[in-house]
Amino acid sequence: MVIKRDDYLSKIIRHKNNGLIKVITGMRRVGKSYLLFNLFYDYLISIGIDKSHIITYALDDRRNKELRNPDELLNAIDKGIKDDDIYYILLDEIQMVDEFEDVLNSLLHIKNVDTYVTGSNSKFLSKDLITEFRGRSDEIRVYPLTFKEFTSVFDGDVNEAWNQYYTYGGLPLTLNFTEHEEKSNYLEKQFEKVYISDIVDRNNIRNINELEELVNILASNIGSLTNPKKLSNTFKSIKGVSVTEPTIKSYLTYLEDAFLIEKSMRYDVKGKKYISTPSKYYFTDLGLRNGRLNFRQQEENHIMENIIYNELKVRGFNLDVGVVEVREQHEEKLLKKKLEVDFIAQRGNEKYYIQSAYEMSNLEKRKQEERSLLNIPDSFKKVIIVKDNIMPKRDENGVITIGLFDFLLGKVGLDY
Repeated sequence: MVIKRDDYLSKIIRHKNNGLIKVITGMRRVGKSYLLFNLFYDYLISIGIDKSHIITYALDDRRNKELRNPDELLNAIDKGIKDDDIYYILLDEIQMVDEFEDVLNSLLHIKNVDTYVTGSNSKFLSKDLITEFRGRSDEIRVYPLTFKEFTSVFDGDVNEAWNQYYTYGGLPLTLNFTEHEEKSNYLEKQFEKVYISDIVDRNNIRNINELEELVNILASNIGSLTNPKKLSNTFKSIKGVSVTEPTIKSYLTYLEDAFLIEKSMRYDVKGKKYISTPSKYYFTDLGLRNGRLNFRQQEENHIMENIIYNELKVRGFNLDVGVVEVREQHEEKLLKKKLEVDFIAQRGNEKYYIQSAYEMSNLEKRKQEERSLLNIPDSFKKVIIVKDNIMPKRDENGVITIGLFDFLLGKVGLDY
């Protein structure tokens, strides 16, 4: 089964031969190695690059054990370079090499070398390497499969694909399994044995139970506003244990660094400023989130919001939670009220205000979804993405409504 990941491949191609190290990052099991060693490798061959000018090493392969010595790896690469033409160096799981930073620095000194590396375990995370090679590296972040990528290889109609996707997520290997038990076992074991273990090892965490309980709380409340103080109070009231705010803040950072969750801050639209707390947290893969909860909490409306968030991130948008303050007459008093916009999506000069609506079956529900959008005092596009299979339209207020599947499959853009 070949899953085309054209957007990522195009991004790598655009960065080719730019004099920087290309760092392919992302959570474990999202297909970074496949992208580099299959899709990009095949592309190089297709444009006429001779195989002898593509040097590849999978450093997690036992047969390459000696190359985990930095000097041996550099010697092997040096021996493979026979002339002055460009050589493409593809290194998978570079973190398995001792002093790999020195290796990459050394490769930067070879004029006819273009280097690409992947890595994702507890010794290699994007912010470490990007900081180490600031100004000398490009990060290409890889996410789990989008719904469009998922449906491209799914054997079934779009509704069946959606049910599978929002339940089991977008890790490519889940497509190898057919039964719920197989998929659930895979996801639960990945979370426990790979992701949590990496975080614990990397950060020398002593109380694993605290970290796991925090993951459970976040998983049960995706898309809800929270902060370390609120989470600390949750531990006290529900779990009966005391976990300090600084500890929770550290755990949240660890989870973000491991690409398991992403944070979306609140932004005051009218005041044009960030509100420090609370924030929202979304899971990078919903299958891992659902598996963590033993598939007990399948609130499709919240999962849909999380999937839209991930889709917008894949498309290169920076995302915030919007807050719009309005004044309302209540009896004889004029009261202030804060309305929420699910996403403020920005990409370069583009900006969109987006609401995720599971259903808008009547006029009252539409007014509720439109209310915050209509109180935004600028002319950027306002969009409602609704689960219902509807025809895209723009109403008299300029608010665009599009169906979820049309949006995720790229059939209708935000600029409709």
